[in-house]
Amino acid sequence: MPALTLLDRPSPTVALLTLNRPERRNALSIALRDEIADRLDTLAADPDLKVVVITGAGPVFCAGFDLAEFEQAATDPAFSDRLWASSDRYHHTLATFPLVTLAAVGGPAIAGGFDLAVLCDLRLAATTARFSHPEYTFGEVVYAPLADLVGGALARDLCLTGRTLTAPEALAAHLVTDVVDPADLPAAAMALAERVALGHAASLRKTKARAVARAATAPPAGTLEL
Repeated sequence: MPALTLLDRPSPTVALLTLNRPERRNALSIALRDEIADRLDTLAADPDLKVVVITGAGPVFCAGFDLAEFEQAATDPAFSDRLWASSDRYHHTLATFPLVTLAAVGGPAIAGGFDLAVLCDLRLAATTARFSHPEYTFGEVVYAPLADLVGGALARDLCLTGRTLTAPEALAAHLVTDVVDPADLPAAAMALAERVALGHAASLRKTKARAVARAATAPPAGTLEL
């Protein structure tokens, strides 16, 4: 079986973590969420690392949670408990990760995929990127991290209507740092990561800790409290 995530080290201070379920549009299954959390736990202890770039294989950044697992959870209480425990751990690990995270969004970031991008510290988008919360029609939407970034008015708009935010609109809303051609996204993400990595390691960690402490995602919030 192919690995659900790919981990590369373009430089001593930068890691590249790629979601590797392109055949499922990088949907966040329990196994993928757990692997992301495991990877981040290991990377957090690396004394040389400063930045983790997170991206998705294929044309979709991430389509959100794997809906097939929710169908199983509806009739299997034990599986439902496992699903939500995995979700809570994944969100907590991502939200409190002590190093700088950068989402390189090369295509649609949908539902939980939108949340993944929002829970990173920085975001770059390709022109093909789209951001939306279509799950508002059948379930709860993660609101607080988005409101932290873009303010309540736009966050309520996106979470209550499910409308799609294009890459230029995301740039205008300061959700992303820049919008680039899809072919240029890997290089642009690396350039931004290397710029961050010029920062003093201890100072970057302290700044990140302050950001986490002030965020609405500060622990111990679980998935459905965000």
